[in-house]
Amino acid sequence: MAELTLTQITKQFGKTDVIHAMDIHIQDGEFLVVVGPSGCGKSTLLRMIAGLEQVSGGKIRINGHTVNNIEPKDRDIAMVFQNYALYPHMSVFNNMAYGLKLRKVSKVQIKDRVDRAARLLQLDDLLDRKPRELSGGQRQRVAMGRAIVRKPSVFLFDEPLSNLDAKLRASMRVELKKLHAALKTTMIYVTHDQVEAMTLADRILVMNQGRIEQLGTPDQVFFQPETLFTARFIGSPEINLLACDLTRTFLLFHDLEAPRQDRGRDLKKVSPEDGTPLPLSSAPPVKGPCVCGIRPEHLFVVDGSVIPDVRFSGQIDLKESLGSDTLYHILYGPRKQPLIIRSGKHAGLSPGERVELGFLWEHCHFFDPDTGNRIAVSISRT
Repeated sequence: MAELTLTQITKQFGKTDVIHAMDIHIQDGEFLVVVGPSGCGKSTLLRMIAGLEQVSGGKIRINGHTVNNIEPKDRDIAMVFQNYALYPHMSVFNNMAYGLKLRKVSKVQIKDRVDRAARLLQLDDLLDRKPRELSGGQRQRVAMGRAIVRKPSVFLFDEPLSNLDAKLRASMRVELKKLHAALKTTMIYVTHDQVEAMTLADRILVMNQGRIEQLGTPDQVFFQPETLFTARFIGSPEINLLACDLTRTFLLFHDLEAPRQDRGRDLKKVSPEDGTPLPLSSAPPVKGPCVCGIRPEHLFVVDGSVIPDVRFSGQIDLKESLGSDTLYHILYGPRKQPLIIRSGKHAGLSPGERVELGFLWEHCHFFDPDTGNRIAVSISRT
């Protein structure tokens, strides 16, 4: 069991800054998931905690002790990699026991620890097999078992499920959740898959270009994204984003993909020719230029059951059935800008149809168009 504190951690490769002065406190027994796009620095961060990469600046503390200059083997940390790293000529038992043998642990203790880990991971009947005789999910469980038998204070996972198919990933997520509940050990888990992050984490650290975009619970990063980047990265399908200018009487859509300098000019000098003006049925909580985000599940087809704050028409371009839900790709306005609706209703709609769409202010996220930071709003319905 351990708590970790990272203070002003930086990393440079040559003259390139990879990690920028990060401050993170990870609580004892916490399951922290680090997410971000490829190249954002999340695996580098994990390797620095493990001691496989030297920090360029700052301090890493485990239970209050600075470990910057301590060898990886002495940090009481176990790391699970995405490629399993099993010895192909060894049995499952010997793969799990190998690290203990190197530490001169007695044969009795080795057998006891391996047997306990095998029961926990449901590997009891596989201990005599070689890795080539195992499925991908079984191999990953062996890699986890090898880490568990060491009884480390901290587990580090570097995209351990990325080589598995979708069904195996889903089942292994459940196994990992059960494993954390059973061991109650501090775990830091790196992934680019935001579904893994949302289902596994106590807290999620969202990274972008070596910086912290947001650190919070799954609900916080989904329902209260602090930046435009977090809003776009967390959620599937991706949040709908509308560059717009809001007055008391209309909302003017702009092309969000326009060059920044053009978009900024458009937003500050609005006219109906710049975008798609829509009348409002209630006053907006933000005035002036902003980026408005609406998640696909909060954009709906108007059927009279809810009176929307903003209402407009669009044409269905594509329909994707997900079983209980349906995704509709909508084109709206003279520029045919795209939106996505996620709905459990209206399954009978077809591509080519025109529909009335709407959304409510309380489901919107507003961001500064220049900084990308969240604009705090207060919405009341009196």
